[in-house]
Amino acid sequence: MAVTDELVVGCVDAIAEKDPRGAVREVLEQALASRKLGDAFSNPTAGLNVLYNAPDLTVINLVWPPLFSLYPHDHRMWAAICIYSGREDNAFYRRRGESIVCSGGKELLEGDVQLLGDDVIHAVQTPARSYTGAIHVYGGDFIAKPRSQWDADTLEEHSYDLEAVRQEFDLAEKRFKATRD
Repeated sequence: MAVTDELVVGCVDAIAEKDPRGAVREVLEQALASRKLGDAFSNPTAGLNVLYNAPDLTVINLVWPPLFSLYPHDHRMWAAICIYSGREDNAFYRRRGESIVCSGGKELLEGDVQLLGDDVIHAVQTPARSYTGAIHVYGGDFIAKPRSQWDADTLEEHSYDLEAVRQEFDLAEKRFKATRD
């Protein structure tokens, strides 16, 4: 069985547990400990690669391009983030009236697993000149769930646009590759 298949099966089984987030965390920690994730995704191309999507679970191999920033957004479902290569810096926000304000941050390094609650709002930056590989597991349908994103400059709230996010990844990938040519 392929590493990605094993990971998805483990996550599907985990969401049936009494503490699905904790069980998913264990699956991700075991995948990291086996060192198979980095091997399975050793030829990175930036993007959101959906490995599994159902009403109660989404598993994404998310490859962040170097020197990338993604504006604040929410998930409206719990999440587990597993960094198998690189670094992901998270800035957290909380609602204040009609806007959001910064409320801390967390640097995630290779080998880290971070759980997020269903009310988390965060922005992500990858400050290194190398790709960051991460498995993101969501406790719901990440593709179809209505949620929000905020303009990075004005912090004005908008409906989340997955296609716009994919375009941001593509543009960042092209910019990075242009600097290498």
